[in-house]
Amino acid sequence: MDLGIKGKWALVCGASKGLGLGCAQALSAEGANVVIVARGIGELERTAEALRAASPGVQVIAVAADITTPEGRALALSAPGGPGTAFDIVVTNAGGPPPGDFRAWDRDAWLKALDANMITPIELIKATVDGMAQRGFGRIVNITSSAVKAPIDILGLSNGARSGLTGFVAGVSRSGLAAQGVTINNLLPGAFETDRLKTTMEGAASKTGQPVDAIMEARRKTIPARRFGQPAEFGAICAFLCSLQAGYMTGQNVLADGGAYPGAY
Repeated sequence: MDLGIKGKWALVCGASKGLGLGCAQALSAEGANVVIVARGIGELERTAEALRAASPGVQVIAVAADITTPEGRALALSAPGGPGTAFDIVVTNAGGPPPGDFRAWDRDAWLKALDANMITPIELIKATVDGMAQRGFGRIVNITSSAVKAPIDILGLSNGARSGLTGFVAGVSRSGLAAQGVTINNLLPGAFETDRLKTTMEGAASKTGQPVDAIMEARRKTIPARRFGQPAEFGAICAFLCSLQAGYMTGQNVLADGGAYPGAY
């Protein structure tokens, strides 16, 4: 199926590895030009080279910046070939805050989590959505977490910040943008094989005193698919949400968790 995004410009955050990389790979494979953002220049440049090699003819621009800061966002949005008003697709993504006990988190910890996982996506939406509406096409996908639907006790910072973003998107996505061809959806990953998963499992192991391997195996057994997800399959879902065919989907929380969430709704 042709997703209809060849030649579009996409901004993908946190794209040097993990789920962000999976999204960048899927979008560039569909012919979208991508501006990829991450903090580490070395790994980011290697990612850019790999994307160019895999999808000849696609433009790939690497921007080393901290997307959670105003300066980093300004740098990404002014990248050559993809100024802020010209992005057709934006995939927001920032590393989740650390796990732990809520009793140990002070005000600064909460503000940092909110900056990264709520304020940053909102600022990126604000910077790009009007240009998308003027051109009659736009796709924004926020990578959040399955914890929005099924909170995890040790991920309280993430639960809180991402739930705030979820509420914001529920309103703004229905504010008239859909009638102008712009959709905003959240993509909720469950357990995928990423560095973030390893960090969470290590946190759980530290809290319970069990080996990390035992924690990971126990987690696998709670997933009906009996495995962790792969970034490439997450990227494919993201690419579909960015497609012409997904124009009738907006304000949705799309869960990709191997069936782990037990609810009917």
